Amino acid sequence: MTPSRELRFPAAVPPTLMDRCRAYLDVTPDGIISHASAAVLHGLLLPWRLENPPDVDVTRPRGEKEVRRKGVNGHALCLEPWEVTTVAGIAITTVERTLLDLAPHLGIDELVVIADQIVCEHHRSFGREVSPRVELGRLRRYLSGHSGARGMKRLRAAMGLVRVGSDSPPETNLRLLIMRSPLPNFEHNVEIKDAYGRGKVGPDLACEEYTTCAEYDGLHHFTPAQQSSDHDRDFVTKSLGWHQVLINKDDMRAGEIVVVTKIARMLVAGGWKDPQNLAQRSIEGRLNTRWDFG
Repeated sequence: MTPSRELRFPAAVPPTLMDRCRAYLDVTPDGIISHASAAVLHGLLLPWRLENPPDVDVTRPRGEKEVRRKGVNGHALCLEPWEVTTVAGIAITTVERTLLDLAPHLGIDELVVIADQIVCEHHRSFGREVSPRVELGRLRRYLSGHSGARGMKRLRAAMGLVRVGSDSPPETNLRLLIMRSPLPNFEHNVEIKDAYGRGKVGPDLACEEYTTCAEYDGLHHFTPAQQSSDHDRDFVTKSLGWHQVLINKDDMRAGEIVVVTKIARMLVAGGWKDPQNLAQRSIEGRLNTRWDFG
């Protein structure tokens, strides 16, 4: 197959994004992979419309002509040396520069999701540690040096909503929904401890004041091994006096009333006064089953 002039790929094996990036840079020696293509190569999870980019984003230094060839989105940027790194030997914009370049093309919540991935870290007393790709303070300092960039107003709004500790886009979206509701504050990186102060459970989101936590159950929670682990997690959580609510994609798809009502009921069990009577709302007919009470 001939995707563009001077390029040949075996027809029997469709080229990966990495293959295409490497090939296009071979014919563009001063090119750098950027934007959505860079985000995918960095392993960032993008909105569905960008996660399988049909064309490769190739950037050349500002002042040079943008790449114009089939299969390429050409860009021209003024990049500092520290804004370029390598992935598998390919020149590519850093994750912080990639976030900046994506800002004009994404909504605020979509930018929060990506920034959450960049700054995520865990340093619990148990389990594996997770180090950030870029520490949150460093990311903010970097962005403050590009105040005139396109999309910066939107990016500033997004950075005000970014938090450290989210492990997935659905978890971030759940936190954003809670933040915009009348519910009390929920945080990441909270340890549920036993009577001796030993950390036992690390919930996705937790409100310590009312000993209530929220877990987002994605597809990986349905494997036999994960279900067994979740069963133990739920048992320990309840044994330590915490009130847990499980949220899944159907709840999120059903909307704010389902998610907020379910969480509100657990908060009330933990002592929250519920001034707007959110826990008393009926969600009958909004769940996967008709059963509920009001």
